[in-house]
Amino acid sequence: MAADRPAAEPQSPGQRARHERILDAAARLGAEHGLDHVQMHDVAKEAGVAIATLYRYFPSKTHLFTAIMAGQVERMGESSPEIDAAADPVEAVAETLLRSTRHMLRTPRLASAMMQSTYAAHVATVSEAAATEAKVHDTVLGLLGLVEPTDQDNRLVRLLMKSWHGVLISAIYAHSTLSEAETEVRLACEVLLAARSNAPGR
Repeated sequence: MAADRPAAEPQSPGQRARHERILDAAARLGAEHGLDHVQMHDVAKEAGVAIATLYRYFPSKTHLFTAIMAGQVERMGESSPEIDAAADPVEAVAETLLRSTRHMLRTPRLASAMMQSTYAAHVATVSEAAATEAKVHDTVLGLLGLVEPTDQDNRLVRLLMKSWHGVLISAIYAHSTLSEAETEVRLACEVLLAARSNAPGR
């Protein structure tokens, strides 16, 4: 569980550089060992920082791997040939989620660490947890062209995110294949987003 205090924010260029080294080191160790076998002192050693510095920015492993997840989600809305070529907004959403799915499945142990930490995080003390959820939500609304979403639109997007997480977790733990995950993500997008307020024919 996350330590019951907020993390410090890096201010100077040197602090930001150390912050990034910590995240990079944790990502490498997480990809190799998984959440349970990553030790904070190993992360500090790998990053070349004092253990006190690590804990100042990341009071727990939950903070640490939730921050890695937040960094990946921050790039979620970036353009790609597949997204640009999407036939409609729903397909663009599906391609965006699938790009993230494929990226995470390249390092399943790290993906598992990020997902476990995000679910364990308390939004009051792990700011990245709320920011990650909001970023994904806003990215989907933007792809759908929903500038003023209704309550129903927001519920549909939240339900889609829960469906995506379930598919992703199943694939991370090899309960389903990547091909099955892709089919299920597309189906979830088609079924859930067809009822949005700006859907054709509504």
